[in-house]
Amino acid sequence: MKIELAYGRTGLELSVPDTVRATVVRKDTLPVPADPARVIEDALKAPVAARPLEEAAKAAKSACILICDITRPVPNHLFLRPIIERLTKSGVPLSGITVLVATGLHRPNLGEELAELVGDPWVLENVACVNHYALNDEDHVMLGETPTRKVPVGIDRRFVEADIRIATGLVEPHFMAGYSGGRKVIAPGVAHHTTIRTFHSARFMEDPLATSCNLQGNPLHEAQLEIVRMLGGTIYGLNTVLDEERNLIFTSFGEIIESHAAAVEFVRDSIEVNVGRKFPVVVTSAAGYPLDRTYYQTVKGMVTPIDILGDDGTLIIVSECGEGIGSAEFREAQKRLVELGPEAFLQTLLKKDFADIDEWQTEMQLKPMRVGRIVLVAPALSEEDRAVTGVTCRDDVDEALREVLAETSAREIAVIPEGPYVVPFHRAV
Repeated sequence: MKIELAYGRTGLELSVPDTVRATVVRKDTLPVPADPARVIEDALKAPVAARPLEEAAKAAKSACILICDITRPVPNHLFLRPIIERLTKSGVPLSGITVLVATGLHRPNLGEELAELVGDPWVLENVACVNHYALNDEDHVMLGETPTRKVPVGIDRRFVEADIRIATGLVEPHFMAGYSGGRKVIAPGVAHHTTIRTFHSARFMEDPLATSCNLQGNPLHEAQLEIVRMLGGTIYGLNTVLDEERNLIFTSFGEIIESHAAAVEFVRDSIEVNVGRKFPVVVTSAAGYPLDRTYYQTVKGMVTPIDILGDDGTLIIVSECGEGIGSAEFREAQKRLVELGPEAFLQTLLKKDFADIDEWQTEMQLKPMRVGRIVLVAPALSEEDRAVTGVTCRDDVDEALREVLAETSAREIAVIPEGPYVVPFHRAV
């Protein structure tokens, strides 16, 4: 049996031996609209729980539009110009419009990468397209603390002070915040580093409700909602949903919390897949380009399938990792994991109010490590990078599978071609 896995830009074929039964876990197929531009247009014309954008913009002199960074395959080319043209028709000057890349604590997207991200030369030529820098104190307005969990709140002043504020993004499973998009594009997207490092600390990360597809009682989600409310006024959200082939299948637009909830409601039944059992071997991916450019992002693909991985099972994950391990800070966290071991590493985190930058991803790697063994297929990783992954590394996915099958005598496996964009679970039916 041949199964195509998401890997880089080209994909990677997995060959499953005839003696092995493979359960392939995919999203439910949803209809693909013939005209994606019309989907955007219809959403902009019918805002959820908010007045029309054109009406809100009549007295405005400035606008800030947030977009996700290069790690998310958001179809910015479809909606940025239509949004900007609506603003200018209502009197907002082009010189007053900023497209702000919500980098969080990721690296900035510059040059050709920024052009790829924006996806529309007209936008680049006519409005300011800039990156958020979480470590620049002067770029932020400090708003106090969230009422419930006392998270210090700092948000990029270009967003805070704009007359019209719009957050755009992709609604997909997120292994900490439940679902991406909406409020998450603001925080951590354009938040101060103390905000990001607080709700990525162990008191949030170790909460069992901070998990994929869960919004009820999720401490990150609740903190993000409080931050939105602290900002006050109307914040618009434009939320996109893509299928496995990256086709736009749904868009919601309107008040940021309500429009995000509408997108989650649309996609939830497709993304959350009950397979009814656990497996001794699970083969998955890091979702291909752009998510699998680094090992840092690859961890997401390790976490989302653990509900169907049997105790002491083996998780095989493929990832291109063409940019290597990730940030220098993440490398240091991974080194500490390897040197200290999982339990001692976790104990160092529990003592902190502020997480060190990017160490939260290492903390998330502990979750699948508690369940079973991880085998990473990322031939582009250097030996130096492999040494700090803390997992078993192999160069070929077919050889890795054969090796695991020989060691375990397993004859049933689960395969998740799209990786963390699909969340399998094993609830009995």
